[in-house]
Amino acid sequence: QVLLVESGGGLVQAGGSLRLSCAASGRTFSGDAVAWFRQALGKEREFVSGVDWNSRTYYADSVKGRFTVSKDNAKNTVYLKMNSLNSEDTAVYYCASRVNGYYSSDPKDYENWGQGTQVTVSS
Repeated sequence: QVLLVESGGGLVQAGGSLRLSCAASGRTFSGDAVAWFRQALGKEREFVSGVDWNSRTYYADSVKGRFTVSKDNAKNTVYLKMNSLNSEDTAVYYCASRVNGYYSSDPKDYENWGQGTQVTVSS
C-alpha cells in the first residue's frame, strides 16, 4: 500500500500560479500511473492531469497549456504546476495512483488516494 500526501494548495489571485506536490511513502510508485483529480463544491470529481509509468503526460482540455504534470522518481513525488489560474480552477485537488501504470481518466481505476488539498482562486 502506498500513502499519498498532497501539499501546495492555498489562496491565489486570478492569473497566479501554484505548484501542488503529491509525495508517496510506503513503496516506490515510479511504475504507477499517477493522476490529479479535482472536485469543486457541488460537482463531481473530474480528471485534471496524469502521468503514466513511462512518463507520458495527459491533460484535460480545460487545463491544457496552463498546467504541467511532472514526476520525480528519485523523490517519489509527482508535481502539478498550475499557471494562469482562474475561478473555475477552485476545487479540492486529489492525487491518485494506479499500480498497473496505465493512464486512465476514470477515478474508479485508481487504488490509492491522497486526502486532498484546497485550491481557491479569487477574482
